[in-house]
Amino acid sequence: MSVPNKHKQHAPKKLYFSIFIVSSSRARGTGGLDVTGEIAGKKISEKGHIVRRKEIIPDDMTAIRSSLLESVRDSDVIIFCGGTGVHPNDITPEAIKPLLDKEIPGFGELFRWISYSRIGSAAVASRALAGVYSNSLVFALPGSPDGVELALEKLILPEAPHLVWLARGNAIHK
Repeated sequence: MSVPNKHKQHAPKKLYFSIFIVSSSRARGTGGLDVTGEIAGKKISEKGHIVRRKEIIPDDMTAIRSSLLESVRDSDVIIFCGGTGVHPNDITPEAIKPLLDKEIPGFGELFRWISYSRIGSAAVASRALAGVYSNSLVFALPGSPDGVELALEKLILPEAPHLVWLARGNAIHK
């Protein structure tokens, strides 16, 4: 049995998630329905995990960082959906990255690679990222429902228990 599979046997079966939709227009109540948050919540719950909070926050450095700092107290996994493109208002990576204890660069690389197979060269515009902050996993995803669904199904949900277990220092390194 491979080492990751051995780790997965010991990983927690139920995780607590926080989901933040980063959108100034939706935070002001003018952006329509929150389809992205609904999809994320459904996918997470289907795997037996608990969504502790789901909020819409503005594209604002203070709001994003405050949400991270508050949710890390009771969430194993924190997901920010939106603000990862190249528009001047897209600041989610800039808000999160300096706070991370460790970055997980493979997440962004794999996400863009998988996205490329679906949407072509537009995948290059994604600045999706992942890391660890205070023993919690943190993900910054695009705001599109398809992008969030892809990230959850292919990368986050299959690996989150394992990564949380590792981030907590449970694996023994020799």
